[in-house]
Amino acid sequence: MSKSCKVKASQLQVGNFVRLPVSWKEHPFLFNSFRLKEEAQIELIKKLGIEYVFVDLNKSTAPPLTKEVTNDKTIKQTNEEIDALQAEMDKNKLTRIENLQKMRRDLQKTEQQFGRSVAMMRNLITKLRNRPLNAISDAKELISNITEQLINSENLVLHLMSDAKDSEGIYYHSLNVAVLSMMVAKELEWSREEIEAVGIGALFHDTGKLKIPSQLMRKKTPLTTPEINFIKQHPAMGVELLKLADNFPEDALPIVRDHHEYLDGTGYPNGLKGDQITLPTQLVAAVNLYDQLCHPEGQQKARTPYAALGFLYKNYKEKLNHATIGKLIKLLGVYPPGSVVELSSGQFAMVMAVNLEKILFPRILVYDPLVPKDQAPIVDLEIEGLTIVKCIAPSALPEKIHKYLSPRERVSYYFGDNNK
Repeated sequence: MSKSCKVKASQLQVGNFVRLPVSWKEHPFLFNSFRLKEEAQIELIKKLGIEYVFVDLNKSTAPPLTKEVTNDKTIKQTNEEIDALQAEMDKNKLTRIENLQKMRRDLQKTEQQFGRSVAMMRNLITKLRNRPLNAISDAKELISNITEQLINSENLVLHLMSDAKDSEGIYYHSLNVAVLSMMVAKELEWSREEIEAVGIGALFHDTGKLKIPSQLMRKKTPLTTPEINFIKQHPAMGVELLKLADNFPEDALPIVRDHHEYLDGTGYPNGLKGDQITLPTQLVAAVNLYDQLCHPEGQQKARTPYAALGFLYKNYKEKLNHATIGKLIKLLGVYPPGSVVELSSGQFAMVMAVNLEKILFPRILVYDPLVPKDQAPIVDLEIEGLTIVKCIAPSALPEKIHKYLSPRERVSYYFGDNNK
């Protein structure tokens, strides 16, 4: 448990982890709680007229000074230097607030694009049964638009999207697998035609499940062997359904048919091995499994994005394409969007977006009890000089932090430009 004490500002020293007892808007620091890095910060706290602060001893690298030695401290900063520091920090904080607002606008714009894509996905699945040609035409348009955005985006940022409704899991899963597969294909420097083929195959990879009774797909009790075997026929059912549309790309059909096949022959429905599985199918198989690990059907326990990537890397070396796994890890970052993390400052945060050029420095939403949730800073780790110490399970968070950060139950991704 955190151990804190109330001390005079004059007793502070570098290494103390402090909590300021004033509103976030009344000081130039980014957070109300932070570790002191330099004497100038202490002098600034004094100048703000803050007489007492709270020091978290567990998160501090040094204890507060005792009262006896307080008066012996040598003050190196002049008033002019402190004034200059405050002015610079005020300016930086204003810039950070503006950047925060821009990030939120960018995220909202990406959410809207994602929402439109989900709506299109829902519509084309509805059309697939009665107007399959129209459904495939709509899907090609959707995939073409996504490919155009991918190809023309110089500096992609992967964003965390809002939760899916239980009844819409297939739409989110299909779109998620398609978007991630296309991004991996781009990272592998595949052609536009190859990216689009991967996208259309991934978008329809689970359509065979439309032929499986919904009560069976949502069953909460353990499945019987016949039920498992029936569900394992969904790839073949999907191919059968898509053959009703003669405009479905021939090179995308193997993705639908073989996305549960593994390189070592242990997959289904046909136990294919190695080169019997096309490269685009190997790619989608890896992304599909990752997404299933994050939000499985039935009674299986969901893994965090961080744990899912680690599980794939450790346990599927002989089953999945190595290059695809490597690119997927590079794409999602060491800590994928949706990960709940502890920072070097001792604070908890949730990864919101990953800049593909700087995967070690994602943008994060930071928990600070003294900052209103709707004003919670989304910060760039690189700019703030913070690092991630470890990834933690959302279920391990105290209730008030969990409520503040609101970790997603279903982690969905979409991309946008980094216009910084």
